[in-house]
Amino acid sequence: MNRMEEDIMKKIQYFSIIFLVAGTAGLYAQAGPKGDAAKGKETFNQQCGLCHDATSTDMKMAPGLKGLFKRPKLSTNGKPTNDANVLDKIMTGGNGMPPFKDMGLSAGDIANLMAYLKTL
Repeated sequence: MNRMEEDIMKKIQYFSIIFLVAGTAGLYAQAGPKGDAAKGKETFNQQCGLCHDATSTDMKMAPGLKGLFKRPKLSTNGKPTNDANVLDKIMTGGNGMPPFKDMGLSAGDIANLMAYLKTL
């Protein structure tokens, strides 16, 4: 593959991720951004709890998430802590975190998880 083809492939991958995140955000909005925090806690324990601590800001394998939505910025990328940036981090991963876009979470699961994260 030559340099030009590599550049085109990178652009296609980049835009695919953007469209995926935008589509997931749309599904999240349709599911109702409030979600069910109790169900979200179950999802957190199954999908996130191995690496993230919900009751502390201390590092486990990854940053502790206590008070996540009270923080001005995300610790991993410095972006403002808001629904869109937290959702983007969940879906695309990075810095050792796997992308959860391919993990089979439904729009309802995501809405529930976001509701739970807001209770921390």
